Amino acid sequence: MESAAKHAGDVAVAVSKAYGVETMFTLSGGHVFPLYDGAVHEGMRILDVRHEQSAVFAAEATARLTRGPGLAVLTAGPGITNGVSGVATAHFNGSPVVVLGGRAPQSRWGSGALQEMDHPPLFDSISKLAFTGSSAETIGQDVEMAFRTALAPHRGPVFLDFYMDHLFAPSPARDTETLSPSPLEPDTDALADIAKLIAAAERPVLVLGSDVWMDRAEEAARDFAEEYRLPVIPNGQGRGILPAGHELLVTRARGLAFGQADLVIVVGTPLDFRLGYGWFGGKDGAPLAKVVHIADAASQLATHVGLAASAAGDLSLTFWGLAAACSTAGVDPKAYAPWVATLAEASAAAIAGDAELLASDADPIHPMRIYGELGKILADDAVVIGDGGDFVSYAGKYVEPRNPGNWLDPGPYGCLGTGLGYSIAARLARPSSQVVLLLGDGAAGFSLMDVDTLVRHRLPVVMICGNNGMWGLEKHPMQLLYGYDVAADLQPQCRYDQVVTALGGGGELVTSPSEIGPALRRAFDSGVPYLVNIATDPAVAYPRNTTGI
Repeated sequence: MESAAKHAGDVAVAVSKAYGVETMFTLSGGHVFPLYDGAVHEGMRILDVRHEQSAVFAAEATARLTRGPGLAVLTAGPGITNGVSGVATAHFNGSPVVVLGGRAPQSRWGSGALQEMDHPPLFDSISKLAFTGSSAETIGQDVEMAFRTALAPHRGPVFLDFYMDHLFAPSPARDTETLSPSPLEPDTDALADIAKLIAAAERPVLVLGSDVWMDRAEEAARDFAEEYRLPVIPNGQGRGILPAGHELLVTRARGLAFGQADLVIVVGTPLDFRLGYGWFGGKDGAPLAKVVHIADAASQLATHVGLAASAAGDLSLTFWGLAAACSTAGVDPKAYAPWVATLAEASAAAIAGDAELLASDADPIHPMRIYGELGKILADDAVVIGDGGDFVSYAGKYVEPRNPGNWLDPGPYGCLGTGLGYSIAARLARPSSQVVLLLGDGAAGFSLMDVDTLVRHRLPVVMICGNNGMWGLEKHPMQLLYGYDVAADLQPQCRYDQVVTALGGGGELVTSPSEIGPALRRAFDSGVPYLVNIATDPAVAYPRNTTGI
């Protein structure tokens, strides 16, 4: 239903608000002034950043934390090209982000107007949809299409730009119906096949990925794992679905679990390099494991590896249906008790074996000591964000969330520079929670200027920089390959903390292990954006078994 005319920026923002958007992330640009004017008229928060990448990363983190859409508004030309990595990250993470862009006026198109560029082709391969609004009159339905597309399974980013003169023009107001997509029912025969595989297995493992959280299926997933006593390894935002300390959580026995499993059920995440490309078992004489892949949409099911079975659909419905199918198939939860006990014993041994390094008094500082101290301070609802290589790899191992939805990393695209944008969004989405950003010193160089954004908008965040003075993820492998390294050194003990204090926050340099705990407590108590810059031992490399290649 359409009523009195407004300008097109008003209509675009009104539709966005109808879809639950509360904040517009942006960096000022004249091509999108009517969208700012619309935000003022419609009562939407405008949060402006210092680099467009942070606007898109903030929108993406908003989507991942709230499980609603995120909105970024980018001005034409370089404003939009600066946001490409953010859109690519949202694409790989399945994040429902809508990016609205400005575009040179249609009345001047082809004559060389400022920042005249055809943007949608840039996004064809990294978005669900990329298009240009056709007119001022259709802007409401165009924005509706963008949000509907972004939110439909499998979720992902949508790019929509508007000619500048269309944005300034009158446009009919629009009553927006925001109907949720109908849940996709999984195929019952497929679930029955999976249940038979579970019934026949002796050493099953259940992998819970980010889409379990994004599909609001965390309770159904936990109930299923607990009912059938399946050991669980989380991936991405699947972390926290089984809280730290849960008897079925076997993250610390990951190598044994994946190496000895005879059945691996992967739900809500791709079979990519993080999961050995879908190859499990085969260790210490064990045969290769059978692999089941379950996704929220058929388009996400693996095609590069042979699957024993697969299913696609709403993930809550899938877990409920699979539980019923397992009952019919006679799955006996007690049958897996020896396997669960073996993995629990291995997990306990690994945790005990870490105690010494988590409390290490080594000088220079061992990175694990930082996580030993941080673990004493983190609250149950803390949001922990990782942005880095080697230093953040330790976080993936030693920071175990106690609740779902409290972990953010760049995901499989591996884009550095996400951290400040993610932190901005986390502080808005979880105003009463601790927000902790873990930065490598390399990653800090991509977005640290957006501390200014945290300061201007009064968004306190604790930042911890593991500063080893190098690109550790590249330096050590290059030395192993060639016996030397190039383009891998950064300034030792560079004063990133002074950058933060210069921008209006707080910070300090830590060079002794005994100083870490007190410095972290000062950071949490400060009430301002605060960087604890910790000089770590450059000789220590994270013991990884894959480079992702």
